[in-house]
Amino acid sequence: MTDTARTLRRLAADRRPPAPPGERCEMCAESIAEQHQHVVDVEARQLMCVCRGCYLLFTDQQAALRYRAVPQRYTSIPEFTLSQGEWDALEFPVGLVFLFRSSAVGRTVAFYPGPAGAIESELSLEHWQSILDRHPGLDTLTEDVEALLVRVPDRDAAAARCLLLPIDACYEFVGRIRLLWRGFDGGAEVRDYVEEFFATVSARAGAVAGGTG
Repeated sequence: MTDTARTLRRLAADRRPPAPPGERCEMCAESIAEQHQHVVDVEARQLMCVCRGCYLLFTDQQAALRYRAVPQRYTSIPEFTLSQGEWDALEFPVGLVFLFRSSAVGRTVAFYPGPAGAIESELSLEHWQSILDRHPGLDTLTEDVEALLVRVPDRDAAAARCLLLPIDACYEFVGRIRLLWRGFDGGAEVRDYVEEFFATVSARAGAVAGGTG
């Protein structure tokens, strides 16, 4: 082996992998902080991490745009109620679900958490509209970018609770559950996390006026 070959081999062995690049805006490639804002690709129904400048381009929720900025509104619905019959008619397999209006498909869609992350429900939501009709305060929900997170502990409708959240907060919530999930039903860590999340968000959230009809 020549001296040149030995030198090149030593340099290759000593070379360290480059430091991973920081997170970047998915629109303009500008560097962004770990805590950043999101827009929704309405057609693909996907979140995109963006810088402040790109975020502001899509804040007009009335404009016919492919991308929409996700607002940061956290709202509790203290007067939200469900009858046991209404909950049973929805047929969700778990007592935790978030729902939002998708402009891409022209209807409300529902997701619930599981060990693989957010799972879209394939069940009919025809009974959901009657629940919304009794809660006119929920008419302020902005399609594509805000969702209703509904919790029914132990599938007891009398204990139902509801939060209006940014859609990215819902996906983050479900993603955290996926990481904590153990066993068949998620385990104690998931139950503790859900309890803490609802308590924390409810404490800092505003309340929808006119929560019921």
